[in-house]
Amino acid sequence: MLDPTVLSAADPGTVVEGVNTVWTLVACFLIFFMQPGFAMLEAGQVRAKNVANVLMKNLMDWGMGVVVFFLVGLGVVAVAGQLTTPGLALDVGAAFAYASDSGTWVGSYLFSAVFAMTAATIVSGAVAERIKFEAYVFYSVGLTAFIYPVVAGMAWGGTGLLSSAGYLGEALGTGFQDFAGATVVHMLGGVAALVGAAMVGPRKGRYDADGESQPIPGHSITLAVLGTFILAFGWYGFNVGTQAAVLSVEDGALAFSGDTLGRVALNTTLGMGGGAVAAALVTAWTEGKPDPLFTASGLLAGLVAVTGAVPHVTWVGGLALGALGGAQAPVVYRWVTDSLKVDDVAAVFPVHGSAGALGTLLIPVFAVEGFSATQFAMQAAGIAVIVAWTVATTWVVFKVADAAVGLRVDDDDEALGLDRSEHGYTAYPEFVDAGNDSGPTVASGDPGGMATDGGEVSDGD
Repeated sequence: MLDPTVLSAADPGTVVEGVNTVWTLVACFLIFFMQPGFAMLEAGQVRAKNVANVLMKNLMDWGMGVVVFFLVGLGVVAVAGQLTTPGLALDVGAAFAYASDSGTWVGSYLFSAVFAMTAATIVSGAVAERIKFEAYVFYSVGLTAFIYPVVAGMAWGGTGLLSSAGYLGEALGTGFQDFAGATVVHMLGGVAALVGAAMVGPRKGRYDADGESQPIPGHSITLAVLGTFILAFGWYGFNVGTQAAVLSVEDGALAFSGDTLGRVALNTTLGMGGGAVAAALVTAWTEGKPDPLFTASGLLAGLVAVTGAVPHVTWVGGLALGALGGAQAPVVYRWVTDSLKVDDVAAVFPVHGSAGALGTLLIPVFAVEGFSATQFAMQAAGIAVIVAWTVATTWVVFKVADAAVGLRVDDDDEALGLDRSEHGYTAYPEFVDAGNDSGPTVASGDPGGMATDGGEVSDGD
């Protein structure tokens, strides 16, 4: 046990640095735990014959992504900030100096990497069941090396286009507010997913000859909801952990950032609760029964909506943003599926894309300091910049992937299942070998292709 006299004699700055570093590490570990959450959520929403494929993509998002982000991505973050801030000269050496600076490996590299991996893995669920594994890996490298780092460099770190010191921030007189990545991480991933799903095209059988959407049941709502709760747990690291300095030194004494931490934790919790309740109410109204999978999507959409806002808005704002995020999820999903004819398997765009944009845009409406028209204009401009960048770069990367390896598996491989055609593996041989490529499914409102015709439990697809 630590002797209190030793602690009292310690340099306050050393204590602050140690505590904040450990806090950051714990936050990183929690955010890493979101990776199995994504894996379970996506695995539950695909057919049994494609489960190993989505798990493999999640493994590669993390395993390959952390390497690519260390070698390239984090340096690109700094370069993007330098190039879009008046008065800053391009210094590539300084941008990549972290590689030999052990003091930056926790607070700079690891903390940034877990956010980048989240952005990368968001796309996986939208393009599931028909994209070639090589094409997905190609895109994931592009996102972690370039697409996401440029956005992070423009929006975070005190420099960059959208910061108060950047070109756009100077022009509007304020900086872009996105505390933990509602737009920088989640909206970017959701928009990229929408573009990717549109370019890959819908799964066979998703639309009939008249263009009407047809349900393709996933194999396990249990895994999908388990993944949702794992993600919600990890989100405390994502949001609360972004308040990286829990201790500071003020007038020679230790000071605790309790007020900010409390607001962030409360708004995170109210956001997820409001999102789940709102989605359940919307589906009960539109479909006659509350839908469990849409409720899970609404919980996540509520979290996304408050992620950029948690330290900036009142608790009423946290609850309202979460509820709005959850309520829009089933509505936007139907628009994407039925109007745009985009087959977004795991409801990625409504959960991450539109919810992130909505929550970030409305931060000034619920701000603790009151409404600011200037801040509202900056939020709108920042969202527009990130959307434009993401759409353009995602289209280019997918086009290059298509030319290099092809985007989509052929019809026979899609029918066989990507587990076998892409990996020579079967996650559920007892179902797939018996000619059942879906496994037991539970009726749902189809936010990720989980529904069955007639609203009955089905053993097939």
